[in-house]
Order: sequence, then structure tokens, then C-alpha cells
Amino acid sequence: MDTDDFAARFEACTLRQKEWTHHAHLVVGLWHVDRFGPEEALRRLRSGIRRLNESFGGANTETSGYHETITAAYVTLLAQYLERGPAGASLSDRTAQLIASPLAAKDVLFTYYSRERLMSPNARAGWVEPDVASLDLSTVLDATLR
Repeated sequence: MDTDDFAARFEACTLRQKEWTHHAHLVVGLWHVDRFGPEEALRRLRSGIRRLNESFGGANTETSGYHETITAAYVTLLAQYLERGPAGASLSDRTAQLIASPLAAKDVLFTYYSRERLMSPNARAGWVEPDVASLDLSTVLDATLR
């Protein structure tokens, strides 16, 4: 996958809905964190995900669409992932490694959050602190080494 092209299609809202998978979210998130840093990446992802959802005919409500805590938690973890990476590795190599890593598991955020807390309307609408473990990438990576 050409990550630059994929990110450009995300920004232009030209992705097909079937392309907007969990892994696609991670690729777009990683690209944004790499290019803009975590703070600006989160700002851009907030508006971009909402816009893309709407382009598919979806709504961003208390129960569907954009989820602030999930997005912000992944931005935090993706920033840690990039910091840990080998110097000089290309973004496409890092992306492939990410997709093959435990961080790409669909339920990885339940390492940090109870289901009730993460899936709550409050967590969808705004940032909610983890209630199981702090957002530290080593929690997920170390668990796979045991």
C-alpha cells in the first residue's frame, strides 16, 4: 500500500467505505503522526474521520461515527510506536511492521480500558482516561513476549 496515496485519498474523502477498515485507520493515523506529530495529527484526524464518515452517509452521534477516546488513545500509542522504531526505517516498512504487530489487534484498547468505559457515550464525545492500565505501548508489546 502506498501510504502517501492512501492518506491523500483519506483527506480528499475518496476512499471507498469498504476500504475504511481497522487497519486503514491505523495506517492513516500512523501517517498523520509521522508527518505532523501527535497534537496536530489528532486535530487533523478528528476532522478527517468525521468528514469521511459523513461522505459515506454516516452520522457522528453519541452512538456512532467518530470516537474521540479511541482516536486519541491510538494517536498516543502510534507516537510511542514511532519513537521506538529503528532510526532510518521507511514509513512503509514501519506501516507493515505495525499491521503485523500486537498493536494492530482490534481489541488492543481493552488492554487499557474496560469495555464499559471505552464504549460509553462520554468516551465517544471526549477524552476519557484509561481505567485498566496507562497508555504505554510496552504493556501490549511485553504481554506478547511472555
